[in-house]
Amino acid sequence: MVMELFLIERIAMRAFRRLSRRTYNWLLNLGHNGAGTTGVGRQYFHLHLVSDATGETLIAASRAVAAQYEGVSSIEHVYPLIRSKGQLDRAIAEIEEAPGIVLFTLVDQQLAEELQAACTKAGVPCLSVLQPILDLFQSYIGTAMRLRPGAQHMLNADYFRRIEALNFTVLHDDGQQAENFEEADVVLMGVSRTSKTPTSIYLANRGIKAANIPLVPAIPLPDSVLGLKKPLVVGLVASAERIVQIRENRLLALKADPDSPYVDRLLVAEEIRRARKICAAQGWPVIDVTLRSIEETAAAVIDLIKIHHLKHAAAS
Repeated sequence: MVMELFLIERIAMRAFRRLSRRTYNWLLNLGHNGAGTTGVGRQYFHLHLVSDATGETLIAASRAVAAQYEGVSSIEHVYPLIRSKGQLDRAIAEIEEAPGIVLFTLVDQQLAEELQAACTKAGVPCLSVLQPILDLFQSYIGTAMRLRPGAQHMLNADYFRRIEALNFTVLHDDGQQAENFEEADVVLMGVSRTSKTPTSIYLANRGIKAANIPLVPAIPLPDSVLGLKKPLVVGLVASAERIVQIRENRLLALKADPDSPYVDRLLVAEEIRRARKICAAQGWPVIDVTLRSIEETAAAVIDLIKIHHLKHAAAS
C-alpha cells in the first residue's frame, strides 16, 4: 500500500490496542454487546464512521483493521460532511439505534466532544482516528495547526494534477491514441485480463498519467510504443490458470462461446511467454499480478516509476 495509507493503518491499529480492556474484549467477543451472527455462524457488528469530510480516511483505516478478524464482518454506517450540530445529532440517533464501534474524524473540537459524550452515555466505544496523527505532527513540528475540515480535498494544484491524469488515462485506455503515449508517466502493457485498466485508473487518481495497451496474439506492438523514451513501460503478467479463470467468467457473463481460443490454456500460456519475451527484449520491468490486488500492483508500479525517474535524473 501507499505510505500515507500505511501510516493511517499503523496508527489506527495502535489506537485500537489502546482502547480499554472492556472495549477490547467487546471487539473480540462479538457475539455479545450488540453484535450478532448470521445463519452460517459468521459474526457481524455495526461500525459507525463519522467524518467532516468524505469519510475515505475512516473507511480505509477501519477496513484495514477489520480485515485482521477472520469470520467477522462489519456493517458500515458512513456519515460524511458532518459539520453542524444538527447533522451530528442525526448521526448520534442512528448510533443509538444500532450500537457498535464509532470511529470519527472531526476537527471541530465541540462536535468531537459532543459525539464522545453521546457515545459514553450510550455505552459504545468511540475513537478519533486522526487525533493520534495530529498529536504526533504537533509534537514534531511544534507550530500551531489551523483546523480545516476536509482540507485534504481542497482544489489545489495536486487536485488539478489528478484530474488531468484521469482525463489522460481515460483517453489513452486500451491502446487508444498510442501516438501520444510519450506524454504518459507510465505505460502498462499486458495480455487481456491482467487488470491494466483498473490499475491505470488507480494510478491516475494518484496524479500519474497512465496509458495502457493490450498485447494481442499475432498483432505486433506499434512502433510508437516500442520507441518510447520518457515514460516507463511495465509489463503485467499472471499465471495462465488465473487468466483462464478470469476469461472464462467473462465469457460466461457475456454468454459467449465457452470453447473459444480465448480461454485455451496452451494459447494463453503462449501469450504470457510472448509478453515476457517482449519485455525482456525491451528491458521493461515485469510485474506478476496473479496474487496482487489492484492497490498492490499500483504500489509496485509507483516504486518502479521512482527508480525510473532517478535513473533519468542521473543520466541528465
